[in-house]
Amino acid sequence: MTGKRIEINGKRIGDSEPAYIIAEAGVNHNGEMEIARKLIDRAASAGADAIKFQTFKAEKIVTRDAPTASYQKKNTGTESQYRLLKNLEIAEDDIRELIKHSRKRRITFLSTPFDEDSCNLLHELGVPAHKISSGDLTNTPLLETAASHRIPIVLSTGMATICEIEKALKIIREGKSQVALMHCVTQYPAPMENLNLRAIETLKRTFNLPAGFSDHSTAIYTPAVAVALGANLIEKHFTLDRAMQGPDHRASLNPHELREMITAVRETEKALGDGVKTPTPQEEEIKASVRRSIVAKRNIQSGEIIRRDMITFKRPLGGIEPEYYREILGRKTRRAIKKDQHIQWEDIE
Repeated sequence: MTGKRIEINGKRIGDSEPAYIIAEAGVNHNGEMEIARKLIDRAASAGADAIKFQTFKAEKIVTRDAPTASYQKKNTGTESQYRLLKNLEIAEDDIRELIKHSRKRRITFLSTPFDEDSCNLLHELGVPAHKISSGDLTNTPLLETAASHRIPIVLSTGMATICEIEKALKIIREGKSQVALMHCVTQYPAPMENLNLRAIETLKRTFNLPAGFSDHSTAIYTPAVAVALGANLIEKHFTLDRAMQGPDHRASLNPHELREMITAVRETEKALGDGVKTPTPQEEEIKASVRRSIVAKRNIQSGEIIRRDMITFKRPLGGIEPEYYREILGRKTRRAIKKDQHIQWEDIE
C-alpha cells in the first residue's frame, strides 16, 4: 500500500520509509527540568527519532472544579484535574531549554499543544510539527490554529469515528498542512483485546495518508506488530521509573524497555523486506547443495534407451534438474554413464 508522505525535520514518513518513532515523555517530567532533560537523553540513546512533551496552561484547558479521570486519580491520588495539570506545566523558558538540549542530543523536539496560545508558542519556537491529541480531535479552534501554521500535523484518533476524523481533516486541509493519522485507544493502560491494530490499515486505506500507532498498552512488542501491519509512525509513553508519582508513569515503558521496543521495530522492518520473492545470494549458494539432479541409478551403457527405472534424483545440483525427467525418457545415451553420475543434456541424443 503506497500513500502520501509527510516530512518532519528532514525525515520522510510514509510507506517504504523507516517507521518514525516518537518517545512520548508527555508529563512524565513531573514538572522538574532535570527529569525532562534525562528523558531526552534516554530517548536519544534508545534511538528514537523524536521526543514529545505536552504544552498547556491549565486555566485554558480545564475548569477549576473538573475532577480527574479515574486512572489519573488512581495514579496520583489527586481529585482536582486543574491542580494536577497546573503542577505539570512547562514554562516558555524551560521549553526553549528543552529544545536546545534536544538539538544537542540530535533528537527532534515535539510537543502536543492543548490550547491555541501554546500552539502558537510552539510554532514561534520552531517546533517542526504539531501533535494533536485524541481529546482535541473535535476542538475546531485548536485545529484551525495548528493548520494555519502550515507545518505537519500528527493527529491522534482515539475515541473517534471515521466521520469525526473526516471533519477534522477537512479543517486541517483548509490550512494546507501535511497530515498523518495515529490509531489510538484512549485507555491507560489499554488492554490487548481493545488495541484493534488492523484499524491502522483502515485509516491508510480510507484516507490515503500515513498512519501510525499511538500505543497505550504496556507491551514492548505491540509497536513491532503495528509496523508489520503497515504503521508508518509509532508513539509510546516512557518514563525514568514506573514507580514515580504521576498520571502516566504506570502505563509507560522504562528506558531499557524503550530501547528494546525500538530494536524490535527496526528488526521487524529488516524482516519485512521489499516483498519481491526471489532467492537471496546466500540461498543461491545453498541451492547447489540441496537441490537435486537426475543421476544414473545403475551403470548405463552408451546407446542405451533411458527408462524410468534407470534414473533417480539426488543431491547436489549439477546435472539435468528433476522437472525435466520426462524429456529424457526414451532417448539414447551418447556415452556410458556410471551409477550416481549426473546426467547432462550433452549425454543424450
